[in-house]
Amino acid sequence: MSAQQLFVNVGKAGEPMVTVAVESKDAPMRHHKLGLSWTASGYGKRIPTSMMVKYDGKWRRVYCCIYSNSGTCYIGTWNNRMIVVEG
Repeated sequence: MSAQQLFVNVGKAGEPMVTVAVESKDAPMRHHKLGLSWTASGYGKRIPTSMMVKYDGKWRRVYCCIYSNSGTCYIGTWNNRMIVVEG
């Protein structure tokens, strides 16, 4: 899979966010390569995806908070500041 153009929205919830274009790469983890899910249900607050983005000079794993049939992808920690990844 080739890299796709991703965007990162940076800011705090309820305030204006800044959108930045970032480099991305497909970097599957062991469970991705084996075709397994991170959790038994497939849902969770911090599910690692196979994508990584280069933000602030570092490659960072994209995580997904997913419940039901909808999810929000982010990098970093959920508590510090909202950093949402959009494709």
